[in-house]
Amino acid sequence: MSDDQPDRKRSGFKDKTRLAAARERLLDAVEPHDRTATVGLSSADGRALAESVEAARDVPHYPRAAMDGYAVRAADTFGASDRSPEVLRRVGEAGEVETVPPDGAVRVHTGSELPDGADGVVMIEQTDEREAPGASDGASAEVARDVEVFDAVAEGENVAPVGEDVAAGQHLYDAGHRLRPSDLGLLKSVGIESVAVRERPSVAVVPTGEELVQSDPDPGEVIETNGLTVSRYVERWGGSATYRDVVTDDAEALRVAIQRDLTEDVVVTTGGSSVGERDLLPEVVADLGEIVFHGVALKPGHPVAAGVIEGTPIVMLPGYPVACIVNAVQFLRPLLKYVGGLPDESFPTTEARLDRKIRSEPGIRTFARVEVEADGDKRVATPTRASGSGVLSSVALADGWVVVPEGREGIPAGETVAVQDWEWSA
Repeated sequence: MSDDQPDRKRSGFKDKTRLAAARERLLDAVEPHDRTATVGLSSADGRALAESVEAARDVPHYPRAAMDGYAVRAADTFGASDRSPEVLRRVGEAGEVETVPPDGAVRVHTGSELPDGADGVVMIEQTDEREAPGASDGASAEVARDVEVFDAVAEGENVAPVGEDVAAGQHLYDAGHRLRPSDLGLLKSVGIESVAVRERPSVAVVPTGEELVQSDPDPGEVIETNGLTVSRYVERWGGSATYRDVVTDDAEALRVAIQRDLTEDVVVTTGGSSVGERDLLPEVVADLGEIVFHGVALKPGHPVAAGVIEGTPIVMLPGYPVACIVNAVQFLRPLLKYVGGLPDESFPTTEARLDRKIRSEPGIRTFARVEVEADGDKRVATPTRASGSGVLSSVALADGWVVVPEGREGIPAGETVAVQDWEWSA
């Protein structure tokens, strides 16, 4: 234990670190990894690019019709109007005709390749087909037809030129950009089939507590949920989780478990982070490395701790389920984003009118779970009745939470609040 860490077993949490300061200390104590991999587009969703990307080809790579109608030489339509239409000769369909001759028209559909010679498309609404005068009874109906054009088109009108969407060599994304499904579609369209991405941070999730079991609990036993929940959040936030077996409240067993996983990018434990007789983790981590913080001014979940051992960050989450989730969102998520080179995007919020007061202590960042319901075209936020840090249903069934900053002593009913959708997957 470092000299500047107080003896929590005796003093408890009289002095708690502000949340922003604790998070800054944690990120300052670690370094992002630099491992990369090249993956196919089907495996790249949600990954951070390891290098910038430029388009390999034009999109479109051929001039194409932007409207249904007729591909023409624009000069041939000069002067066309409702009163005095220009009459062109229909010479076939797109894909059948290589070149539009003077005074010719080729039937095209949106996306059709323009034949050589064509530099404009007359919309179908501005045309009318008719049988060509003098067409013999045995002539082809497709060929022996004229097209009346009722509106002139300019050169390039209703035409998507080569590279209109994306030009070959165009810069698309910077290194660090988090790829979305729409990005993958764009990359494929420009001829890119694989990309270099940052490897997902590897995370060992270690649930601790002698009372924890995986099923069929006896009196005094508790079903293990924190490790499962946190490991799934790790995957959702861009990491690769290894969900370990429960480790009992024994200093040597905890030491062995932590040392086993120091090859991972992050080790996160659940339970055993407070100051009780069985809360051994902070002491074990302090003996192996150093404590970055222990005890944060937030509610629920102030007994959170973090440390670093041989360069590996150790996040020690409280054992109460809600406190565990709150701290995972506040500390583990930004840590994974930083280590893995992903942008730490803000949660989306919904404005709602608070219909019941939220209580909080000055100097404490409070996360109040709320349910949101529609009231006409507005929203109403109701704090959940069950608000204890051990009541898992209060967070699982909530629609989000309202963050009460340290400088406020609660939020009165009737105030408009921002409800954070912390379950958002990014």
